[in-house]
Amino acid sequence: MDVNAAVAALAAIAGVCTGVIAMLAFRWSERDQAKPTRTSLHTDAVLPPGVDTVLSVLRSSAVVLDESDSVVKASSAAYALGLVRGGKLAVEPMLNMARDTRRDGEIRQVELDLPRRGTGRVEALAVSARVAPLGSRLVLLLVEDLTEARRIEAVRRDFVANVSHELKTPTGALSLLSEAVMDASDDPEAVTRFAGRMQIEATRLTNLVQELIDLSRVQNDDPLEDSEPVRVDELVAEAIDRSRHTASTKQITMAAGGAADLYVWGSRGQLAAALGNLVENAVNYSPARTRVGIAARRVAAPGGDLIEIAVTDQGIGISEKDRERVFERFYRVDPARSRATGGTGLGLAIVKHVAASHGGEVTVWSTEGQGSTFTLRLPEAGAARGRRAADTGYASGDYAGDDFDDDTFTDGADGGFDDADRPENRPENRSEDRRGDRDGGHPDDDHRADDHSRGDAAGGRGRVGGGRSAAAPAPATSAPTSELMTEPLIAPEVLP
Repeated sequence: MDVNAAVAALAAIAGVCTGVIAMLAFRWSERDQAKPTRTSLHTDAVLPPGVDTVLSVLRSSAVVLDESDSVVKASSAAYALGLVRGGKLAVEPMLNMARDTRRDGEIRQVELDLPRRGTGRVEALAVSARVAPLGSRLVLLLVEDLTEARRIEAVRRDFVANVSHELKTPTGALSLLSEAVMDASDDPEAVTRFAGRMQIEATRLTNLVQELIDLSRVQNDDPLEDSEPVRVDELVAEAIDRSRHTASTKQITMAAGGAADLYVWGSRGQLAAALGNLVENAVNYSPARTRVGIAARRVAAPGGDLIEIAVTDQGIGISEKDRERVFERFYRVDPARSRATGGTGLGLAIVKHVAASHGGEVTVWSTEGQGSTFTLRLPEAGAARGRRAADTGYASGDYAGDDFDDDTFTDGADGGFDDADRPENRPENRSEDRRGDRDGGHPDDDHRADDHSRGDAAGGRGRVGGGRSAAAPAPATSAPTSELMTEPLIAPEVLP
């Protein structure tokens, strides 16, 4: 065979190979185009006219099966729920329903709990599945996620049960006490004693109803109607005044300090109630002859400066398991102590919702037997930043009963509340990874409660929207206000 013939033969073979490769590539391309996508509902020629349009507007997850149980059409939500894998319906009960419906044409519905795939979470996914025939050959499966609806229903049931229990206790006590008063009508001392108990139970009932109203008010999503720049030092003074009598009775020293001339934007009544609840809880849960500190500071944040108001006590502390639930409605760390102090179990729930409605948050640091620090973090009202500290009309000082002594506060050595007194700053509670004043460090996340925790450690009382306005004490004469506030009580280890 000559060279030309060999070249011609090789060219012919190459041409045949090229044609075969091109044909295979075309077939592969057609097959890839026929595959369903997860990003949207994909069309298919076997669907009856108009079905694709209807399914595309449904909020439910949609899956269409053919007579061989293969997925003809599936929505992105169906893939996200894990209903479809490998072109097949992955949930056996739903697949059995589809086969039964294909056989007899009956519409079927069932509620199922599906495991969450790949999340490591224990709770199941609650869904409602409905199967209906679609033409003569196809079956339509619609799946609705009921997880959130069930959670809300469980919260509602728990709330109703808790409210019923909380209302039953004082009303039952009032009924028994009224009978005791009638039976002791000839004993003036007994009548007086029972009447005093009736007054206590009536007050507890009034507080509970009022806090239910307050909680309902702050839980709505309506914008704050009475928003205004609110001076933080006035809120602190009002909170201290509200708990002054209880603190004096227990010989608890209340120290206020931090940065001056801080303003937040919001409802004065709601903010006063929230801070008042925190201070009241700190006093109620502190042993006699201890200290409660309230301090504020400004911190930089990407979305704008924040104001942090910390309330620190040297009380019984909160265990780790209780910190996860401390902001729940009606949750009490110590039910017996809460009842003794008149707590309703709603105080911290109100604080949480007030903070959220003002675009902020509340967090907690605590160690059992050492004390707790609750931090209210709110956006700053920037329009008020340029005022002089001396014009605030409020100096940081030491509140013990009716005494006010700024000299005591300045160094913390004579009864004031300084950083060394804070439970988280004691040597036995410091951890090596805290960063200190240099960079505004803060404790690791395991030193604070989860941001989604809810409840009430002490159930402080307060009227949202109707806080009592206290006259701010006059500035101290021993030192300018600005000098007194140069050493914040808030430790960087606690407030990131």
